[in-house]
Order: sequence, then C-alpha cells, then structure tokens
Amino acid sequence: MDTHAALYRQGQARLDMLRQLKSRDGQSLTSKMKEHGITRRDFMKWSASVTAMLALPLPFSTLVAEAAELADRVPLIWLHMAECTGCSESLIRTDTPNLDSLIFDHVSLEYHETLMAAAGWQAEENLEHAMEAYKGQYLLAVEGAVPTANNGAYLTVGCKGHTGLEIIKHAAEGAAAIISVGTCAAFGGVQAASPNPTGAKGIHEVVDKTVINLGGCPPSEKNIVGTLMYFIMFGKLPALDMFNRPKWAYGARVHDNCERRGRFDAGEFVEEFGDQGAKEGYCLYKVGCKGPYTYNNCPTERFNHHTSWPVLAGHGCMGCSEPNFWDDMADFEKPLGRQLLHGIDATADTVGAVILGATAVGIGAHAVTSIFAKPLEE
Repeated sequence: MDTHAALYRQGQARLDMLRQLKSRDGQSLTSKMKEHGITRRDFMKWSASVTAMLALPLPFSTLVAEAAELADRVPLIWLHMAECTGCSESLIRTDTPNLDSLIFDHVSLEYHETLMAAAGWQAEENLEHAMEAYKGQYLLAVEGAVPTANNGAYLTVGCKGHTGLEIIKHAAEGAAAIISVGTCAAFGGVQAASPNPTGAKGIHEVVDKTVINLGGCPPSEKNIVGTLMYFIMFGKLPALDMFNRPKWAYGARVHDNCERRGRFDAGEFVEEFGDQGAKEGYCLYKVGCKGPYTYNNCPTERFNHHTSWPVLAGHGCMGCSEPNFWDDMADFEKPLGRQLLHGIDATADTVGAVILGATAVGIGAHAVTSIFAKPLEE
C-alpha cells in the first residue's frame, strides 16, 4: 500500500537522522544481548512480534530492529509523581532480562529515581542538566498522578523541595513527546478516587501538550516498550483513541479477546468464587469482571513474559485501564448491573445480547493520518 510505503520511508528518514547522533550508551545492543544469551535470531523474532503488535506489515520488522539498536540515541527522562512504582516494576522486575527490559535499558535513560545511583543534590543536577542539554529532544515518561490541591503541596520531590506540579510543568516544556505510564499518570488512578483530597490529576490535565496515555495498573511491558519503539521509529504520536491511548494497544475490549468469551456466549458463568464453574473456567462476569467495559490488550499480551493475566489466573478484570476506574468500576467482585458505560447498558443476564462489538484498530490502519500528524509540540 502507498500509505505503508510512505510510512516506511518516514521511518527510514527518522532512523537516518538518529544515526547522525552520538551514542550515549557506550555499549551496543548486540553486546548486551550476547551477555544475556539472546541470539540474533531471538532478536529478529522479537522484532517481528513487535511489528505484529503494532499492526504494521512484516517488512517493518527491519525498521523495528534498527530502531531498537539506535534507542541509545533517544534521551529519556522518567519522572515519578504520586505512585507506587508498580509501572516501572512491570517493565524491569525480572531475574532473567528479556528483550523488552534490555531495550528499556538501552535507551539513554537520563533520569529515573528508582534506577539511578545518584541522590540528593547530584540527582537534582542530573535532571536539570538533562532537561537543558536535550531540550526539545527528550522523551518524557511520567509515572504517577500529580497532586494539585494547595498549589501542589501534597507532593514535593528532592532536596530543593519542588512540588511535583512544578517539576512536571517544567519538564513538559522541553519534551519532544510525553507518555503517561499507567493509570495514575494517565487519569489520576487511585490517588484521584473520591473524595480526592490532594486534587490528584492525570498529566494531560496539568500540561498544555498532547500526552500519550498508557492506561493500566500497571500497563504491560509490551505497551510501554511498543510506545517507545513507535516514537523512536517515527518521532511522532501513534493513532490515539478518545482517551489518547494508542489504538494498537487499546483498540479492542478485553472481553472480545478473552479466553473465557466462549463461556460468556454460552451463558456459563461463575456464580461465586470456588464453585464448580470457577474450576471449569466459566465466565467471571457475574463475580465482577469488567472486561466488557474495558479496552486493553491484556488477554493477548498478558504479563510476566506473556505468562498470565488476571482473568486467566481466576479473577475478573477490574477495568484498571479506564478513566476513574476506582470509582466507576467498583465493587470489583460484583457485576456493574444496569449502568451506562461507553454506550453499553445491560444487566448481567442480558449483557451477551446487547453489548456493542468492537474491532481492534491498529497503527497500520491509521498510517496515513500519522504521516501528516500535527507536530508533537502543538
């Protein structure tokens, strides 16, 4: 397709530009893979899987591979606001590093409070230097909500006592792109749950730039790394849904790809945890699963090296990638009953007949719009 050809040329031009930049890492991705026993064949299989996940044609896998190797040319500043660090844990907590964690490690990580060795004044200087030295070039990732009540006084960071609100506004000014990693950063999360005394808000509510929201508590490592790879390859935003989530990751309902969907259609439900239906893998809707109301790729990408996800483990989806999930989706072990969410209005007994279908829409289908997308700074 002409649109795919144009997008491929755009990616090539972007990577050619990155090749002209100085490597900040000092160690090639190839050598890092060798240290961890990851072969070139493994790497190319990973590239192909990422390409498929992004809904791009297979020839783009070469671009994905080249982008991964050039990731050390992209400065990344990762800030922590009001959060539990679970989103970082989702990506890095592994005793056997895989390619996703190695790619993240290969990116030029200029600041990350959990991972860096620096502390105190040195840490402050590192952040200030990175924002100044790479102004207009760095990718800003933010984990956690921003308290705004009392001028942000409910969160201060570092020895200078700057509020999280001050830090995020300053960092956003010089960012080439901004990613909210996790539901707290995207929509406020549990910190913003009623009555929200700290005035916690998502990043997009306190900055004047477009923000990519990676909903999930936490989001999968694939969604984090896939978004990084898209920015490295094309230098711009992917196609986004109404909540600014990448459509390749959040374009389909959890319900539509769930391994228990056949049980739902057959009317086979778990009535209470531990019953015979639970043992036989029946649908969890009647014990609170929010999969019909939630958009995410959890059933297909899963967590912990693609091992499992909540529904496979026996508990219903909590809807954690949706705005205001802590309030709107509760009680988490009871069906929503008759509520209107995203145009869905049904009871537990009739939901199968009336829930609206949804088709996963990938980046590839929206390539033509992303080619001529507005600049990131707008």
